[in-house]
Amino acid sequence: MDTTTVLPTTTGGGRRRRLVLLPLPLQGHINPMLQLANILHSKGFSITILHTHFNSPNPTNYPHFDFLPIPDVGLESRSFSELSDVIRLLRHLNINFLGPIRDRLARLMLEDGGVSCLVTDAQWYATQKVADELKLPRIVHRTSNVSSFLSFVAFPLLRDMGYFRPFSDEELKSEALVPGLQPLQIKDLPKFLTNLPEETCELIEFMVQGTKQAQAVIWNTFKELEELELPTLRHGFPNPHFLIGPFHKYSSASSSSLLEQDQTSISWLDKHQQNSVLYVSFGSLAMIEESQFLEMAWGLANSNQPFLWVVRPGSIRGFEWLEPLPDGFLEKIAERRGYIVKWSPQQEVLAHPAVGGFLTHNGWNSTLESICEGVPMICSPCFGDQLPNARYVSDVWKIGVELENGLERGEIENSIKRLMVDKEGIEMRENILKLKEKVNLCLKKGGSSYTSLEDLVKYILSFS
Repeated sequence: MDTTTVLPTTTGGGRRRRLVLLPLPLQGHINPMLQLANILHSKGFSITILHTHFNSPNPTNYPHFDFLPIPDVGLESRSFSELSDVIRLLRHLNINFLGPIRDRLARLMLEDGGVSCLVTDAQWYATQKVADELKLPRIVHRTSNVSSFLSFVAFPLLRDMGYFRPFSDEELKSEALVPGLQPLQIKDLPKFLTNLPEETCELIEFMVQGTKQAQAVIWNTFKELEELELPTLRHGFPNPHFLIGPFHKYSSASSSSLLEQDQTSISWLDKHQQNSVLYVSFGSLAMIEESQFLEMAWGLANSNQPFLWVVRPGSIRGFEWLEPLPDGFLEKIAERRGYIVKWSPQQEVLAHPAVGGFLTHNGWNSTLESICEGVPMICSPCFGDQLPNARYVSDVWKIGVELENGLERGEIENSIKRLMVDKEGIEMRENILKLKEKVNLCLKKGGSSYTSLEDLVKYILSFS
């Protein structure tokens, strides 16, 4: 955190107003919601975290919050490791959990002090019905950015234009921009639409509608990054929007990681020169095939660039961890060349002076954290908002390169050279360092995120 960051004024004396926050039970959604909870608590609000037993956050890390579990309805034995599983999860939550959520909120509203506001992840789209029944203001928290959200808003347009179908070989290579969905290119759409287009589109439309019906929207992004998209957002969604991010820069909050972080990655980085190490991580959800894993392994090894590689257990289909690696590979990269861990303290890693690049799936948390630390990216998006995020990184903000042919060893090796060695990489680093400075300024008194947080506090206090 920039030590000159100043938090806006608190709600003042007297009893704290209670806010109930409802995170989606996935790692990339729990993290920013708990960061938001810390921010709002620092403003004088009392915080209750309403959560599922599935992927429950650890209450001992947040003694200043109240944690209230929702009775799980059919989640106890479920596994959600594939995108299709996540679609099932979202449908299950929004159909089967509304009753228990309504009961929990109704009881809280009868307690001393009641509830001022419900803040839900945008993927809890059906909770607007519960909020309306209880006459409780509902604010949506979007864990991604404005740019990717507008891509989702355009899904009905894509369907009407006939893109929900198999793509030809020519289209799979086409760099033509998709009308109304720039900067996405036609070749991006197969991954963006996923293998379940109709079901996915339906859920996205529900999410968009639930966002439009909410009292307001809180964004984990900052104005200077989204200037071009804000007029379109405000035209289609007239409810108030509060861009108060990056959340994680407000304080060094307790970890909400569902996986154990390997701190030895930091001591390994300490042995390396500034900007010399490529950090590699595909986040908490992405899965890859054995062939893709091996292409990554040889691309990294052949680059002759030091790398810190996060390989999440179970992320390679059909394997526990590193079993697909050929004999002798680990010895080949031993000592200073490469280091593989199961999970890492990512924010600390990206802030380390030795890290000069980030090979990422471009989930929004990872993309934003990389921007905040001035680390340019090599983009290999897998699904969902990762596709537009990667396009913005490479084509709009010009702070990274995209692997256009997927995980192929030769392209990985060449992209590492472009980012870490060539003049092109120097220009990307200069661009992202300018964005990093904008992050620092937006959080200071008078900055865009600082001011938006002040406005958010006043807005919540206006609820009777």
